[in-house]
Amino acid sequence: MIISESKVLTEEHICPHCKARMSCCEAPAVHVGDGLGWGSDVLFICLNDACSLFLNGWQNIEERYGHHASYRYMELPGSTEGNVMMVGNKDAFKGSIIDPEVIAKQNERYLKEQAALAALDSCVADKNLEPVLTLILDEAAAIEGRKRAVELLFALNDLSCFDAIRNHEFRNKALEQGTNLMLTAMLKKNFKKECPACGEIIKLQAKKCMHCQENLD
Repeated sequence: MIISESKVLTEEHICPHCKARMSCCEAPAVHVGDGLGWGSDVLFICLNDACSLFLNGWQNIEERYGHHASYRYMELPGSTEGNVMMVGNKDAFKGSIIDPEVIAKQNERYLKEQAALAALDSCVADKNLEPVLTLILDEAAAIEGRKRAVELLFALNDLSCFDAIRNHEFRNKALEQGTNLMLTAMLKKNFKKECPACGEIIKLQAKKCMHCQENLD
């Protein structure tokens, strides 16, 4: 997930019922009460099983509604206004706890992807290989952007991309195949080839690799 305001992850919310620090959790897709969104990517929820609100909620809901459920105390980011979430068991929301470090890394990756996409229009004129490599090597990036980056490799004609691409493990085999075809075309354009022994790029007519000294006859 992408958190538009990552600073909310550092907020500290304390449950007024048990004084425990509340957990930052991914918000449900819809508001169970009215079908509308929460207006936030995250919610702060007290997941302390010893919280008095949670412990007393089982009997309260059983007596009032005849259901086996309880309450968790909840607050929205940037607010101390309290609310409650109905839960059917003690593990509800524990699987949606957010690790701020993980989200920060996801946000950082996403921002790099967006910057690389924006730079594609001018990368050939600028002779800038970086945004193209960023997208090709980012397995989490959108496939359309990665395909576009592959198509620009030939126009950039920068053989320094070979090591990074050859050492990358592609999960999308179709994209890997397309990238390899583009690399082959670049070698042909530059009258080069890859040494079958060491993988270094050498002259097409070479009979002996200048890097590993392998005979190529």
